[in-house]
Amino acid sequence: MKLVMEQYLVQKERLPKKGKYIIGQYDEEKIVVYQAYNKEIGMFAAENKYFGGEFSLERMSWIKPNFLWVMYRSGWASKSQQEIVLAVSIKREAFDKILSLAEYSSYQHKIYQNEKNWQDKVKKSSVRLQWDPQHDPLGNKLELKAIQLGLRGQILALYSKEWIIDIENITDFVHQHHINAKPSCYEHLL
Repeated sequence: MKLVMEQYLVQKERLPKKGKYIIGQYDEEKIVVYQAYNKEIGMFAAENKYFGGEFSLERMSWIKPNFLWVMYRSGWASKSQQEIVLAVSIKREAFDKILSLAEYSSYQHKIYQNEKNWQDKVKKSSVRLQWDPQHDPLGNKLELKAIQLGLRGQILALYSKEWIIDIENITDFVHQHHINAKPSCYEHLL
């Protein structure tokens, strides 16, 4: 596996305890985002290094830079239609563009003048932003918030082919760490 690993208990000590943060693996050239798909979509993407086949550009697709959030959401690759977990490396400049276009999924009175203004922006936007509770490896909810970004339209089309550097199927890694893990020894999770 090409991802950089770090013990969860070590990482936990240096991460913020609460608030909204983008936690993930990145450098100046790329950032890794995670997604869980059914076998048809996941295997096609891992083998071809782009999203095609059964993948639909007509639906919103959510990317998450936080590994543990995807583990919680997919049940460690055990939930129906989420059996394949992908680590997708995308261009860092593309991720920054995605963030710059994001509109909140729910009304934020401090950001939008009124709900009508927010509704208009969300309707036109190709990117939705959501902050959800982060979870530890056992699924316990934390005060820390994890970002997820919903992509659609032209941005999803660009993400699905042009912005991808690499796609890695990490499902075996996910299963190994889920089966072997104990509350005190969740290792190598970033």
